[in-house]
This record gives sequence, structure tokens and C-alpha cells, in this order.
Amino acid sequence: MKRTAKYVGLDVHQATTVVSVRDPGGRVIAHSILHTEEPEVVGFLRGLRGRVSVALEEGTQAQWLHDVLEPVVDRVVVCDRRGKKRQGNKGDLVDADELSEQLRLGTLRPVYHGSAHQANLRELARTYRGVVGDATRVMQRLKALFRARGIKTPGARVYHPATRSEWLDKLPGGGVRFRAEVLYAQLDALRMQRPKVKASMVAEARRDPAWAALRSVPFLGPVRVAQILAIARTPWRFRSKRGIWAYSGLAVVTSTSAEYVLVDGRPLRRRRAPITRGLNRNHNATLKDVFKGAASAATARRGPLQDLYHTMTDGGMRPELARLTLARKIAALTLRLWKTGERYDPTQLTMQAR
Repeated sequence: MKRTAKYVGLDVHQATTVVSVRDPGGRVIAHSILHTEEPEVVGFLRGLRGRVSVALEEGTQAQWLHDVLEPVVDRVVVCDRRGKKRQGNKGDLVDADELSEQLRLGTLRPVYHGSAHQANLRELARTYRGVVGDATRVMQRLKALFRARGIKTPGARVYHPATRSEWLDKLPGGGVRFRAEVLYAQLDALRMQRPKVKASMVAEARRDPAWAALRSVPFLGPVRVAQILAIARTPWRFRSKRGIWAYSGLAVVTSTSAEYVLVDGRPLRRRRAPITRGLNRNHNATLKDVFKGAASAATARRGPLQDLYHTMTDGGMRPELARLTLARKIAALTLRLWKTGERYDPTQLTMQAR
């Protein structure tokens, strides 16, 4: 092969990876089917001459391949093509060709993967979220089991070990009671694991230099700070506060059309405001829960943030919009302190995060 730039599309599956290689003119110069194994994929890419750029779709193996290929090639792009309209046939070779062509044209939407320096914290944070999610799911199944038989389960008494026999006596025998006992056993096992997982996650997060600065933000406790460090990883991936708002699902989506009119032959922008269409849907759900939870806690406790919330509601803003503004304020504050390393100063709190 000539020593020119190469654009490589990888359609990755569990067993095989289909490869498409293009030159700068858009001509496909090579196709290959490889085992999805590090030596084979790396060996193929090392055999390409010139500047090599690689594209693959987000998926189960995306982080692994990104970390493996980053030292080998000049550029690795992990892209998200969900929601894209497809035309024509679909197949592994077709998908690889599309990836290599879009990589050449620069039309792929990259997904941040960053470096592997926070790999341990990310795994611990995933474990914590999994344990909490599984426990919540089991608790919901328990309540659903009782409600399906006309037994009311207000509050959290149905989960307490001290009253467990009392609740089991309300169920008929046989499979129903056995199922409830199994769910209670699952809940006990998950509750035993949760403190261990939480302690390991927080201990790992404390090693990050940004820990002290983020912990100074009101209502960002150890778990929330650990989740922020594990998910966002670095503040420098966000150019401004609007970037972290969009990543956290706190960005307002607007819609407008026919923005300009001609006045005396000159284009002028209309004065009408764009129509809001809610918040962006493509976001990280965990990070959104972190900032929304912090904002909800801030509205219930005295302090500068609660004063800011009351100022907005007293001025006629709806409570849900005031909480959203407060969540955006906390997110913007988090990003600023993370970048500067400063501590939270309530005297510098401004009216609104715009």
C-alpha cells in the first residue's frame, strides 16, 4: 500500500470484526474479516502505511478497543450513530464501508472515551449503581407481589426484617410465599454488599486531586462526587458550562424558523423568542440524577441556594423551573471549581445560571 492517509472503519462483533480501508480519494482499497482479538486487530492496523484513522461504533467492546488502538494508530473515533436514518441494505461489510466513508468526510459524531487513568473508579461506580439498581428492582417486585393480592404496603415497613414474618403471613402458601422469601433473600444479600461497594468507591474517589474542591460544593456528598469523577472524568472535555448542561440533560432545546426578514434590502433578525421544546434527551442519566438530587436537597435546607430558589419562585417562576435553574447553577459551579481548584464561596453566588 502507498504511504498515504488511511481511513479504517471497524464493524465490531463478539466473534469477528469486519474492516474497511479507504484512501483519501474515497476508494476502498482493502476489506478484511478479523477475529475480535487484540493481536489480530493490532497486527492488521500496524501493517497499514501512512497516517491511520480508525472509527468504530459505541458498544460493549468500544472502551476496550479504544484503549488498545490509541497507542497504535494516529486517531481513534468512537461514534454514536443511534437515531440515524438508514437507506438500502444493512450488513457488516456495508456498515464498515459507511464508517470508513463518514470518517473520511468528518461527519461522525464522536463519543468521549478519554484516557484509562480513571478505569478503576469507573468500574467501582458501575458496581455501586448496579447494586443500588438491583436492590430497588427487588423492592419494587416485593411491593408489586403484595399489591397484586390486594395487600397495601405503605412506607418501607414491608422491607424491615423485624416485621417480615408478619407480612409473609398475609400471603397464601405455595409458590407465592416461596417467591416472597426468595425476594427477601435477594434484598438481604444486596443490602450486605452495598456498604462495601460504597466504601470502596469513595476511597478510590478520594485519591483524585479534585475531590476537595468538589466536596466543597453544597449538597454534593461523597457518593455524588464519586459519580461525577467517574462519569465526567475530566472538566476539560467541556469548553463551558453549556457543555456540562447538555451532558447532564439540563440543556433547553429550542426551535425556530424564518429567523430573518428583509428590511430595505438588508437581512435583519426577528425579535421573537425561539420556542422551547423541553430538555435534551441525549444525556447521561446518572449525572442528571446527581445534579437534580442536589438541587432538590438545596430547596429543603437553609442556605444561599435555598434563598436563590425562593427569590426565583417569589418572582413568579414555577417551582419546577426554579429547581431546574438551581440544578444548572450547581452543575456550572461544579465545573468552575473543578477547573480552578478553588473552594466554594457563597458570597460569589450570582442570581441565575444562564
